[in-house]
Formats: sequence, C-alpha cells, structure tokens
Amino acid sequence: MIAKEKLIIFDTTLRDGEQSPGASMTKDEKLRIAKVLEKMRVDVIEAGFAVSSQGDFEAVQLIADTVRDSRICSLSRAIRADIERAGAALKGASAGRIHTFIATSPIHMKYKLQMQPEDVLAQAIGAVKIARDLVDDVEFSLEDASRSDFDFMCRITEAAIKAGAKTINFPDTVGYSAPGEYGSVINRLLNCVPNADQAVFSVHCHNDLGLAVANSLSAVQNGARQVECTINGLGERAGNASLEELVMALRTRQDLYSVKTDIDPSHIVPISRLVSSITGFPVQPNKAIVGANAFAHESGIHQDGILKMRETYEIMKAEDVGWTNNKLSLGKLSGRAAFSARLDDLGISFDSKDDFNKAFQQFKDLADKKREIFDEDLQALVSDVQMGPTDDLTLIDLEVLSKSGQLPVAKIIIRHQDHEHRVESTGSGAVDAIFNAIESLMESSAELQLYSVNAVTQGTDSQGEVTVRLQKDGRIINGQGADTDILVASAKAYLNAVTLLRNPGGMHPQLGGV
Repeated sequence: MIAKEKLIIFDTTLRDGEQSPGASMTKDEKLRIAKVLEKMRVDVIEAGFAVSSQGDFEAVQLIADTVRDSRICSLSRAIRADIERAGAALKGASAGRIHTFIATSPIHMKYKLQMQPEDVLAQAIGAVKIARDLVDDVEFSLEDASRSDFDFMCRITEAAIKAGAKTINFPDTVGYSAPGEYGSVINRLLNCVPNADQAVFSVHCHNDLGLAVANSLSAVQNGARQVECTINGLGERAGNASLEELVMALRTRQDLYSVKTDIDPSHIVPISRLVSSITGFPVQPNKAIVGANAFAHESGIHQDGILKMRETYEIMKAEDVGWTNNKLSLGKLSGRAAFSARLDDLGISFDSKDDFNKAFQQFKDLADKKREIFDEDLQALVSDVQMGPTDDLTLIDLEVLSKSGQLPVAKIIIRHQDHEHRVESTGSGAVDAIFNAIESLMESSAELQLYSVNAVTQGTDSQGEVTVRLQKDGRIINGQGADTDILVASAKAYLNAVTLLRNPGGMHPQLGGV
C-alpha cells in the first residue's frame, strides 16, 4: 500500500461564504461555527477579512483567541494596511496565517487594478514580505488565476515563494474553468515553477457553472494539496466548492484519489444545519450529502434493494456524516442529564450556565407542546437561544385576530429593559400585522428583504424556523426565531433582526476577494 498524502482542508465559510448577499454573521455566530469546524478537524479556518470593518476585525480576533486546534487565517489585499490589520487580529492565534492576494488576469489588471503586470508582480512580492514579517505562515493568491496568462502565473508564483509564501492559491474566481483544463494547469505549474516543491499548491473554485467540486477534485488529482471550500457550498453568486461534497468524494472514492484528510465527517450534518440556521439560507432537499432527501428512497425497486443489501443504492452511510434517527420522548419529568448528554452527542455546547439553563427551560416548554423531540428540534432550540445579543428585547405575549374579509390585528407585549410595552397594528396578513406592530414600537425604518419559513421536522406539530432579512443604510442582517407556532416564531425573528440592527458592531460590509 502506498501511503496517501495529506490534503489540507481550508474552510472559508466565515469569509467567502459570508459574502453571499444576506449571509452576514455576528462575531458570536462566527465563533459558534468556528468551534464546530475545529471539532471537525478542519486544518485552516479563514475567519474573515480583518480590514473590512471593526466587526470583522473583532470576529477574527475572537476566533484566533479561542480556537486552538485549527490554524486561523485572515484575508488581506496586497496592501500594507490590510496586511498589518490582519496581523493584529491574529496575534492571539496558536497558529495564524495571513492570506494576501492580488489579481493576475489581463482583464483584472487592466480594468480593475489599472496596473501593468510588472507593477502587479512587485506589489505581490512586497505584500508577501510584509506578511512574512508578521507571521510564519503566509498564503498568496493569484486572483482570477483561471483567466491569467500561464507564463505570468509562473513568474509571480516563483517570486511569491521566494519572498516567503508557504502556500500558493490559484482561484477559479469566476467559475470559468472546466475540470480537465483546470487540473492540467495545476499540473503544468507544478512542473514549470522551479521552486514549486517549496510551497503547497492550493485551489479555490467558484460554482458559476456548477463545476466547483469537479474542478477542485481534478486539481487534487494533478497535485494540489490544499482545497478551499465552504459548508453547504455557501458563497457569493453561485457559491464555492462544497466542503461536504469534497470530503465525502475523497472518502468514498479512495481508489481514485491518492490523498487523505483529517476531517471527522460525523459533524457534517450538524454544521450544515448550523450554518443554514445562522445565515437563513435553507439547504435544498436534493443537495448532496446534507439535503433532506440525500439518503431517502421512494422507488419500490430502490427500497427493495436497500432492504436486501444497503450498498445496492447507497454508496455512503448516512450515519457517517451525522444523520441520525435518534429522538427523545420527552415530558415534564425529563431531566437535565439526558438533555445535556444528547447535546454532547450533537456536538453542542454553551459558553455559560445561564445559556444552558435557558435552553433547558425552552426544551421543557417544547416538550409540553410536542410528543417527540428530535435532534432537529434541539438544533433549532439551541440556535434560538444562541442567536446573539437580546438588547433586553423579549416577546412576552402575542395575540393575533384574523377573520376572512377583515384585516388581521396583532396585539403584542414586548419587554425592553424591564419595561413592558403594548403595541397593536393591522396588516395585509397575520405576519404583516405582527411586523407592523413591532415596527411601530422599534421604529427601525428597515426594508424587509426576505421572510422565510422552514419546518424543522415532519408533522403539524413541527417547529417552524423563521428567517427575517432586513436592510438599512447598506447593512443586510438576518434574524431567526423558532417555535411550534409560526406566528410566534415570526415575531421572535423580527425582534432578533431589529436587535442586530441596533448593534452595529455585529455586522459589517465585505470588500470581496478571491
């Protein structure tokens, strides 16, 4: 047996994934995701773009100070101020990396940078040297590499490695490349760059043509030893290469790929749900690996085959990636020990005893409403508890009067800083009336961009998970709420969104990147 080489998994959900319109996260939400990525044994976590805002700087800093078992990375343009800001955010990291980039394609250099190739080369070298003075681990990316001149890529790659870059990344920034072509370029670069053996070659593929995972795997077959990806394929435009698809393709087809990863796949489904809940981006049912139908079989022929021999129609085990059939039959007598043990099994933890107690109380309340509590219910419940600062806004009571032919009326009691406020409003529908009532009190003047409801489990007693996306002054934020009553969940989600608007440090603009 030939020993397999290590493939570095570089997760950029918290940076490139967050560049999806409406996917902004607070620093606390980013930390929750980073902790699960650490449990998954992700090698490198790109925590953000430190220079983009104070909020992003603090998020990178918080993750760098907290996560110990994964390398923490911050993106930066090839500009001194960017690089120094990234270095400052990473000071507390047990292992830090600065990821600096500049565009190298003719179209980007001419129209975006308005620079000559020689000037781009000089700026790249200078950027790597500045970063190398701040951290031991520097990654350099050739933005829009898939549309760059090959000879120029060879020159700038050689120079960046000589300047101190340990990883060279060749992004398919606009998802333009095709698998055979992309893999061939990586192979040629490895053979043509004189000092290629002194750096890890990395790939970062976008999914504009639906080829991000295929391109990444082709690059791996041709010598790339780092793959940059995101949970659920999250990312701007059509997204990035999906971590779960890449990892399970490599794991399932070990006969094809001469690499291995350190990823623990049992956390894949839980982190998929977590990212979906925080961002408000639902996972499509037929999404590979993590979609609700990924291991479902409707056809009688398929069902018959599965019953006789699982491998007839399943190439992976659902439980390997975190799918479970576990459920807890709960009642008023269910104890803290059972609740805590199940959370441990799901990889869920709390930063404070108060949060645990709050979650346990919601757990008991839910047990009064539902006969059976599923893992999905616990995930939603925990997200409801941990979704960020409350600003002392609490929904105390909600009454909605709705009758055919009449405008619905919502009456709400909200506690804010120990004072109860009663508000009432009408709307074109029950949810509209609720939002109008809250708005009459909070006066956020925000624009509602998205209202989304997802059933957490099956059945009419399922919890509904509601996402509300608001925009104001260029900021786009998501609020979440969960409850067996959709109207209550909607009120919670709108209150959460307004709360985040009232805490400007939690959200931030993005500068873009590779």
